[in-house]
Formats: sequence, structure tokens, C-alpha cells
Amino acid sequence: METPHFTVERFGNEGQPVVVIDDFAASPDALLETASHATFEKRGLFYPGIRAPANPQYLTEQGALIAQILIEVFGFTKPAQLTECAYSLVTTKPQDLMPIQALPHYDGLEPQRLALLHYLSGPKTGGTAFYRHDATGFETVTELRFERYKQALSEEAAQNGLPPQDYCRDDLNGFTRIGTVAAKKNRLVIYRGITLHSGDIPKGLPFSTDPLRGRLTINSFLHEA
Repeated sequence: METPHFTVERFGNEGQPVVVIDDFAASPDALLETASHATFEKRGLFYPGIRAPANPQYLTEQGALIAQILIEVFGFTKPAQLTECAYSLVTTKPQDLMPIQALPHYDGLEPQRLALLHYLSGPKTGGTAFYRHDATGFETVTELRFERYKQALSEEAAQNGLPPQDYCRDDLNGFTRIGTVAAKKNRLVIYRGITLHSGDIPKGLPFSTDPLRGRLTINSFLHEA
């Protein structure tokens, strides 16, 4: 299999790297076929949909490329350890979202925890957007920033009320969108989990539970061992 090319986007003032790899997997349709027979269920409190285990072995097809990116882009000096790999299908309708699901989020406070997001459906199902929190100026949330960020959100909720019950769209009350990666079938995106981000869920998305019709991704996480 030919090694795909990767590009690096840097959004906002902090310029955190967002790696984009097109044509990542040799057989994306095989991944779709596997997903169509998987058992999806609600896993965790915050993901707005359902998930099913995915075999992380497929990532080894581009293992050398991923290793190169971890070293050259994210500054890894130790081996990477995979902690999760799952098919993910957005199924929660806007009116059913919890308030926290209507805001940009981060995946963890550790700078060397990376998210690998593999789009298996097309551009009409929406990509990923990145944000800046206006009051603090934060585009990432680390352990040192956590308490200040948490306090700022609490103060905003007390003053302005809860966010609208909808997916993040463009600029929000209290947040500014600083960049977007469009969805494309078989595109893999890698970014630090500390970045404030959200699924760029389009209006009119069919919140289907059918992996062949809905917004299907494979979400993986790894960190420096």
C-alpha cells in the first residue's frame, strides 16, 4: 500500500497541530462492512451517540507514518500506547443533548494524549471544528488551566444561562471558532486531546443508527507511554 501524504494545520493563537491524512486505510469499505454488523451501544456519558469496538490492528497499515508524525509533529520521545479504538455513530438529536454536549469539549488534560479521528462517511455528515474560549483566551485546557476554565464556565452559566440545546455551530456565545477540518471518507485527523473542539454537525443530519447511513467515525486515543 502506498504511504499517504499528510498535512499539518495550525489554528488560532496557540497553533496546536492538527494533522490531516487522506486515503488513510487500504480498505475503508471493509471497515464499513464490519461496522454494519457490529453491536452498537451507549458508552460513556458525554459522546452524543452510540459506539462499538473496532479492531485497532488496522492502524498498523500506516504504523510507520503514524510513528513519524508522533515524533516530528507532536514531539514524542517514547513509544505510544493505544487506549481506545471504537466505531462511533452520532445519534443524539439536538433536543436531547445535555448542556455540556452543546459546548466545545476537550478529551483530557495531558498534552501527549492524542485523538485519532477517522471519517468513514462523506462530507455531508460534518467534520470537526476547533474553538477558543473568549473569556480566558484558552484554545487548550491543561491541568494548570483547568480550575480557571471551570470557574469561567460556571460564571458564564450563572450570568447567561445554559447554552442553546443544539450542536456547536460557527461562533457560540462565549466561544469563537478558530478552524475546521471537513469530513471526507477515509480521512484521518490527529490532534491533541487538550484542544477545545466539537463535531461540526450539520443541520438536517439524519441521526441514523445505521452505520451505512449515519455519521460514522472510528475514534482512537493514544498517549506517550
